[in-house]
Amino acid sequence: CPDCKCSYGEKSIRMFSKLRKIQPCLTAAKRLRHSSPREAFEAPDLKESVTSSFGSFVSRVEADHLSDIVLHRSKRMILDNIGVGILGSTGHVFGICLSYCQQMFAHDPVSSVYGRKGLKLSPTLAAFANGVAAHSMDFDDTWHPATHPSGAVLPALLAAAEMLPANSKPSGLDFLLAFNVGIEIQGRLMRFSQEANNIPKRFHPPSVVGTMGSAAAIAKLLSLNANQCINALAIAASLSGAPMANAATQTKPIHIGNATRLGFEAALLASKGMEGNVKILDKTIGCFGFSAFYGDYEPEKMAPLEQTHFLLEDQDIAFKRFPAHLGMHWVVDAAVSVRQLATTNDGAFSPSMIDKIILRVPVSRYINRPFPETEHEARHSFQFNACSALLDGDVNIESFSESKLQRDDLSQLLNKVELQHPEDNVASFEKMYGEVVLVLKNGDVLSGKCGTFYGHWRNPLSRESLLNKFKNNASYVLEQDKIKAIINTVENLEEVRDCSTLTSYLQ
Repeated sequence: CPDCKCSYGEKSIRMFSKLRKIQPCLTAAKRLRHSSPREAFEAPDLKESVTSSFGSFVSRVEADHLSDIVLHRSKRMILDNIGVGILGSTGHVFGICLSYCQQMFAHDPVSSVYGRKGLKLSPTLAAFANGVAAHSMDFDDTWHPATHPSGAVLPALLAAAEMLPANSKPSGLDFLLAFNVGIEIQGRLMRFSQEANNIPKRFHPPSVVGTMGSAAAIAKLLSLNANQCINALAIAASLSGAPMANAATQTKPIHIGNATRLGFEAALLASKGMEGNVKILDKTIGCFGFSAFYGDYEPEKMAPLEQTHFLLEDQDIAFKRFPAHLGMHWVVDAAVSVRQLATTNDGAFSPSMIDKIILRVPVSRYINRPFPETEHEARHSFQFNACSALLDGDVNIESFSESKLQRDDLSQLLNKVELQHPEDNVASFEKMYGEVVLVLKNGDVLSGKCGTFYGHWRNPLSRESLLNKFKNNASYVLEQDKIKAIINTVENLEEVRDCSTLTSYLQ
């Protein structure tokens, strides 16, 4: 700061001075600190805490720490998430949330909304709306341990890039760094718990780690210092969480919308001087911090930067081939393979020859839905997706339309399904498998099994497949010239001088 030489982030000073959001000098804010937070903040052991190591990482990591593999994988994530977000902007849930956002007071309508030409919202509301779009069809990427990492971070960064004044626009490389910081924080936090390795039961992971990732990403984009980064994470922890009971409902996409919006807000509050518990990520006996979300929470400090590499380098991302819960991809591939065995030489497949369908899947209550009644329930139903794949030889966007949901031959097959849960079929996206067994009326038994579907991090989509998915999704809204411009911009993002140019193609 030119007045007191404090370490407030340079980009943030210029941004908030111009937008009249805060005073650039934080001297007054520092005077207003309560003594107990200040004493805790200045305590000698703070440098030894888990939380401080995270704050230091977020504030100090540079683009030079991003390997070629990390850059390549993160650009694939960005492109895919933009595509599913644009597609999601055509859905009913997105329409509800957009109407809500438009009715709220928006002092600075500066940030773009997927698929709505000329429409601007305030930055955090735009992040919310686009986050909802990204998950409205359950088509966004999935990581291990289980979460949807990109949708919780990307919409916030896109909105923030437009919010910054013209003389402070982040470059494409700045954008990539902030995005990867948001992804990294999510991955680190999930690895502090063995529970996180399994299909979730209590809360939806992106509503927790996604909020933290969004806060970290925005803190990085705004060049907040280490203390502010710590506070951003502490504030975000108090804005996190959503129960799994709302899976398979219209509310589930809001989990992602809230994660990206509330993490954004946490970073903005921290930039204004708001403080939280400076050991929020540490395991403190008798007082739960982030450990409130995981019963077996065992945090570890981040290594010094010179010893740190991004998790994305070792753990790739799963990209979905159709819009449904990740677990569905195993049973669909298994169903398609057994359907081929049951197809006659002339290419005919007759559902009437099936006496019973056995699905061998892991135990997971919220994706065991024998007779789904809505598209959201269908996206979370082992039974629906297996039977749809048997009938059509594929599952795609149209599979979840009302006409497909209500067809008689689907209902007949659903009545023939029996679920089995073998002991070796673990409820983990890393270890599970899907097996579909057809017991035919003539006594024959046919079986198809999938251990790793195409698109899983062990069997990633090719560039061609990922581009085809993006083009198909984006074509529901955008013209071909914009689709090509997005692909070119994302694939060359590290060379882009002003990353906010990307948003001009999204409507």
